[in-house]
Amino acid sequence: METMQELFYRDPYAREFSATITSCREGKKGFEVVLDDTAFYPEGGGQPYDTGTLNGISVVSVHEKGVTFVKRVGPEIVHYIDKPLEVGSTVTGKIDWERRFDNMQNHTCEHIFSGLVHQKYKFENVGFHMDPNDITVDFSGEIPMEAIPELEKLVNQAITQDIDLKIEFPSEEVLQAMEYRSKKELHGVVRIVTVPDYDRCACCGTHVRRSGEIGMFKILDASKHRGGTRVRFVAGERARRDYDWRVKEIAKVSALFSAKPNEIAKAAENFIEEGKVKDQKAAQRTERYLQFVAAGLKSENGVVTVFEEDLTPFELKRFAVMLKEKFPESSIGVFSPIEGGFNYVIASSDPELPKFSKSLNAKLNGRGGGRDGMVQGTYRVDKEAVEEAFDEIFLK
Repeated sequence: METMQELFYRDPYAREFSATITSCREGKKGFEVVLDDTAFYPEGGGQPYDTGTLNGISVVSVHEKGVTFVKRVGPEIVHYIDKPLEVGSTVTGKIDWERRFDNMQNHTCEHIFSGLVHQKYKFENVGFHMDPNDITVDFSGEIPMEAIPELEKLVNQAITQDIDLKIEFPSEEVLQAMEYRSKKELHGVVRIVTVPDYDRCACCGTHVRRSGEIGMFKILDASKHRGGTRVRFVAGERARRDYDWRVKEIAKVSALFSAKPNEIAKAAENFIEEGKVKDQKAAQRTERYLQFVAAGLKSENGVVTVFEEDLTPFELKRFAVMLKEKFPESSIGVFSPIEGGFNYVIASSDPELPKFSKSLNAKLNGRGGGRDGMVQGTYRVDKEAVEEAFDEIFLK
């Protein structure tokens, strides 16, 4: 079949079709079926392949052999299925229309967006990726972050204008004289997709007929990327689903804070600040408690061992420092129970502390380490085993 004349180009809205099987061979990814015509779009130009069925058998992927971005070398389009089909027979193909139309909406929207960026900044689109969860486009320069909302607004204006797209196959002579985005030397059959006033670009993907079919466009985030800008966006049905999800999540957070949706950011700020004050007061109470406990401790034969419940690793370390300041010549062991064992901090001026730490970890099914006279980690044994091993190593 003549290139660029497949059914997915002639009628990108075809959801069901009939075709004759010209080849079926078993390959590494299943049975590879070639048809005399197809509505299944093969992966290319940043747009994912279509999925669907051939005679009710699932088409798991579609790939085109020997095709670059806009130039084809060989006409074969291979459909990967999990069962063989008879060569010469007629099959009915059905594409996953929800997936296809989603790709069409987002691909056309990418053209409008990239065209606007090129008009405003002369940046090239140097990377475009679509998958079910994420759509990204990379530009060759840094777009000012403050310009992102305005670009989003302009794309949505283009959508509401319901512009007719134009697809053409210019001759080489006409193509050479034509101005279009990302222009480079191309030969053979070249497909030009134009969104009047917004973009003109060589493209092999499927597109909506009119910009209004996109529905809406939303930029999720933008960031610097390899000297340029990476923008993540959603359009069409994806944008609606994203909006629905955000509305539901905002409603949940609004209920949690007992605040109106437009006041939840302030409510969250207040909650965080209140939490900081509470944490500070709790830390002060813990500090006073640890000082009280430390006051009642004594060093026995150069060892101070203490077990305290509900101490965080940070509090354990702070307690060990406190005790080391009080008993500078002693070896300090501070332990707090966790499920199946203990968190620990050991402080000692003994130069062999790292060696002792490894020995204790081996004996007590432990993990951890440290430096500068202090080690910390966990032991997975009972209290009696910890006391016995600690005394064995550190008692003088």
